[in-house]
Amino acid sequence: MKEAVKEHDFEPVRGLPEHLPAGEKMLWQGAPRWTALARSVFHLRIVAIYFVVLAVWRIAEDWSADSSAASALMGVLWILVLGLLAVGALAFLGWAMSRATVYTITNQRVVMRVGVALQVIMNLPFKQIRSADLKLYRDGTGDIPLLLAKTAHPSYIIFWPHVRPWHFSPPQPMLRAIPDADKVAVILADALNAYSEQSTESARSENDDEDLSGPPLISQRETVS
Repeated sequence: MKEAVKEHDFEPVRGLPEHLPAGEKMLWQGAPRWTALARSVFHLRIVAIYFVVLAVWRIAEDWSADSSAASALMGVLWILVLGLLAVGALAFLGWAMSRATVYTITNQRVVMRVGVALQVIMNLPFKQIRSADLKLYRDGTGDIPLLLAKTAHPSYIIFWPHVRPWHFSPPQPMLRAIPDADKVAVILADALNAYSEQSTESARSENDDEDLSGPPLISQRETVS
């Protein structure tokens, strides 16, 4: 009997399109918390409050019109049913999107596997990341938007909702609604700083090698002057 193929069985490493190359190691991997994602992306709480207010308004209207209890109950019932369907659908979308998403931080890049119906894996090398920000929420989750180099042109539509809201030019890819966001931000900041220091040292070594292989120092002085 053949075993059923599970979702993402094609991935050699969860959330990654291939095994990490030599010298690259995974520092953190996680996904959005679905309740926070449903609240921040699909505004689940606002929709629920809207239907509650609508139900209260309908009860008050029937009460002022001296309607019977049965009539008032029937008037509110359809509002409650619609509200439950809407809230349930948004909650399911948040859960499905969270389940399909994997964020990965290595010592060289940030990788985002996103998408429910059509999945895409985004590689964001550290050399393209200019800075990272942090926004925390009361439940301990948070968002970490990434400001990319000017040469990078990410698509807001492709990255949505894993992108900073209302920042279209330039779009900022974002690790969204992740638990313990403050700790994840520290991991990312340390990795970016270590990469920057390593890149600076490598560039300095290359410049030193070029100086040693270049023309005599007297010629350089004459050229500068």
